[in-house]
Amino acid sequence: MSARVTVDRDLCCGSGNCVVTAPEVFDQDDTEGLVTLRITQPPADLQESVELAVQLCPVGAIDMTRQPVGEKG
Repeated sequence: MSARVTVDRDLCCGSGNCVVTAPEVFDQDDTEGLVTLRITQPPADLQESVELAVQLCPVGAIDMTRQPVGEKG
């Protein structure tokens, strides 16, 4: 299953839960401490930790959508 991650920096409060949970996918900028994405399409072995990061975000600034490989649309 493929996945796509998006973040809303306007909502981000800089808690850092995402960086602790999935550092391969998320980072925080040095200026404001807000979320940045290292990769937008995490491989299958990282999707579970990204899903946890979505759940742990206190303001709902992270979204991950999954789509079966080969599905059109």
